[in-house]
Amino acid sequence: MSANILVFDSGVGGLSILTEIKQTLPNENYYYLFDNARLPYGELEEDVLIDGAVQLITQAVGRVTADIVVVACNTASTLILPVLRARLAIPVVGVVPAIKPAATTSLNKRIGLLATPGTVNRTYTRTLIQKFAADCEVTCFGSSELVLLAEAKMAQEPIDHALLTQVLSPIKQSGIDTLVLGCTHFPILKAELQHYLGEGVRLLDSAKAIAARVKTLLNGDTTEGKRGESHAFFTTQEISKGLKTTLVEYGFSSIGQLRP
Repeated sequence: MSANILVFDSGVGGLSILTEIKQTLPNENYYYLFDNARLPYGELEEDVLIDGAVQLITQAVGRVTADIVVVACNTASTLILPVLRARLAIPVVGVVPAIKPAATTSLNKRIGLLATPGTVNRTYTRTLIQKFAADCEVTCFGSSELVLLAEAKMAQEPIDHALLTQVLSPIKQSGIDTLVLGCTHFPILKAELQHYLGEGVRLLDSAKAIAARVKTLLNGDTTEGKRGESHAFFTTQEISKGLKTTLVEYGFSSIGQLRP
């Protein structure tokens, strides 16, 4: 039987993770839950984020009979994993910024972390840097604006390139050779980021590592034959026509609201 995989994020950023998992395990059933009513997570108070996200995820797990949960949000992963694992009897996978591979592969040992302000300021993130990149100069860049730009792109709306330039200018001037995309929204803008920063800056994210972890926790089994189904749930009353079109293009056969 196909496994039921629930992927959760504040918005559409987790689609970058889901896409990689589907490439690794193409025949499972996928359920994508995004809490766009409270987007962006990087600006929420910690207790509000934890309570709301845990409630939504546990509700969705029961509804779809999930076999595994992927919290495809760096901000949420730094906060809710212990609480969520205590509440659920199934595996829970979080997202960790790719600090370790960045430190390993950087040539000039100057790396950047681009994430939401919440992720940048967490003790969890500082601990990662101290543990895996002590021999590097690490510069952190916090941005909620890029989250909204990624949401706009997925809704098939024009991207504000002036705002994009404003956010990326300090990064381009920093002298880094490797940039960790510490928010799952940011790989959606990978083409725009690479174009502005140039080929001299390598962009890293955690999608492949997360997909490999999910495969391991499902015992490496992949169902044969017919591909599984994909369903999307959101928490606002309505989403834009452009975003609905994008979700259909991503292969979701149904798109509906999950009321908290």
